[in-house]
Amino acid sequence: MTIKTGQDYRTEQFLKQAMDLWGSAVYKLAFAQTTSKTDAEDVYQEVFIRLFKHTGAFHESEHLKAWLLRVTLNCCRDLRRSSWKRRITSIEDLKEEPGENSLGAQEAAHDLATALKTLPENMRAVIHLYYYEGYSTEEIAHILDSESSTIRSRLQRARERLKSSLGGTDYGAPTQLLRNDGTDRTACLPEGQGTC
Repeated sequence: MTIKTGQDYRTEQFLKQAMDLWGSAVYKLAFAQTTSKTDAEDVYQEVFIRLFKHTGAFHESEHLKAWLLRVTLNCCRDLRRSSWKRRITSIEDLKEEPGENSLGAQEAAHDLATALKTLPENMRAVIHLYYYEGYSTEEIAHILDSESSTIRSRLQRARERLKSSLGGTDYGAPTQLLRNDGTDRTACLPEGQGTC
């Protein structure tokens, strides 16, 4: 994506390109944080409104993506803190689960989604950025304005909580983890046997 600067910087074409390139990442992160389709859609809209109003320049496409993801996290945090959000119950929360349990991938995905909802916001953000967006711990630290050691700690704690919630075992062997893009990511181990 060519990032333009100057007077026509925030054109409709610029926003359409940004939405085409990074819209799904913004929506997925918003959904991971809010766990609600309607809230994720509201956050998505707010993020791109803020992009339209933003006057700063972006040096490259990755800079724009990092800015969008940071704004997404901020909008999710704002939504969670709002008095409106604390007083309402989502229709999605009131829906009943289907009576029959399906085996396999759908059940595992549902269990994982449920376990992810129990994680604190900062851990959900790190898990999403690491596994779904493919960022390294150093890149996540830059996006979240934290130390990379803090990000590695959050990632490890989130993995431990998910493992506990899902009833997993490691049998003393390093767990092989795959990212959304299919790359192999070994869990960070205390003895330095794995990499982040």
